[in-house]
Amino acid sequence: MYFIDSNLLVYLHDSKEPEKQKRAHQLMELLWIRGLGRLSYQVLQEFYSVATRKLKPGLPTNIARQEIADLMAWNPPSPSAELFEQAWAIEDRWQLSWWDSLIVASALLQKCQILFTEDLHDGLLIEGLRVVNPFSKDFQPPN
Repeated sequence: MYFIDSNLLVYLHDSKEPEKQKRAHQLMELLWIRGLGRLSYQVLQEFYSVATRKLKPGLPTNIARQEIADLMAWNPPSPSAELFEQAWAIEDRWQLSWWDSLIVASALLQKCQILFTEDLHDGLLIEGLRVVNPFSKDFQPPN
């Protein structure tokens, strides 16, 4: 399974970053077709906020809401005590920000092997979860 961070979803709509937009489309299409994508409510919340309020031009709310409704097919887990406890352990051990720790914990709880994000160090391995920057020049999409 592959966990996607909100930046991947935002780049789907960022015409100011055409290379990242193209890469985001290719990767999301692959994950969608194969049913291998995973995410969290935090990712969906961040995507909605950035896409509708910070992205220029912004994504119309009805389109952002429909995309979120579609992505619910990946069954993001509800926040739980288990998620928080794992995120606290990750925050303490790896010295990540709270928000990044929540992302990593959610990916681990969903048994993901890869976390696609540009917000953490490419290649970092956290408890069996590999961080991969899908926008790096050396990126190879999953087979």
